[in-house]
Amino acid sequence: MQPSVVTRARPGWPEVLVGALAYLVAIVVTVVLLRAIPDDQDVFSGLAALALSGVIGLAAFAAAFVIRIRTLAPFGFRRTTGKWLLAGAGGGLLCFLLGLVVSGLYVAFTGDSENIQADYQSAADGGALALVATLLFGAVLTPLGEESYFRGVLANGLERYGPWVSVLVSAAVFAVAHGINPVMPVAFTVGVVTALLFRRTGSLWPGVFVHAVNNALAATVPLFFS
Repeated sequence: MQPSVVTRARPGWPEVLVGALAYLVAIVVTVVLLRAIPDDQDVFSGLAALALSGVIGLAAFAAAFVIRIRTLAPFGFRRTTGKWLLAGAGGGLLCFLLGLVVSGLYVAFTGDSENIQADYQSAADGGALALVATLLFGAVLTPLGEESYFRGVLANGLERYGPWVSVLVSAAVFAVAHGINPVMPVAFTVGVVTALLFRRTGSLWPGVFVHAVNNALAATVPLFFS
């Protein structure tokens, strides 16, 4: 791997740990809120879960942001080129296709075929407005929130231990944050690709594009088979 282009102050353990604590607190709050939604409200439940998944990441990033640095550029909020945004979009398609393979392998080896994204898919299939909201929450808000913390803070902070630690550990944490289920290997794949792009460009935006395309395809492709 080539050296990162991020040479200015970057987040460290204070940002990583405070962000992680905020992430855990936000998850607890999210679980409480989602359990308050009636069981027969599948579309609303799916939309709420998608929106809150983005909010969780943004809450973790906000907590890390206020600790010391308090400027966006060191966290990866900096411009990049159209070439890298296009590469991110292509990486999102690649992640979606690889995700089908690694998720299938996970199910084959573990027997765990639980569809934890059923609520998301119900939301996408709830009509035109619900589909638009699904894409806004799942392919815009969630990628922005998760990339802000997992790449902008975590992968960035781990860079001091070397590229492989930064990429692989941040991707592994990102995967586990999605739970032990068929989505976990998919999340790991997305985490590796986005971390590599972040390290190469110093910008979050190519990774946001990866995440956005992957999530958009995951939400819409099942509609053609339902």
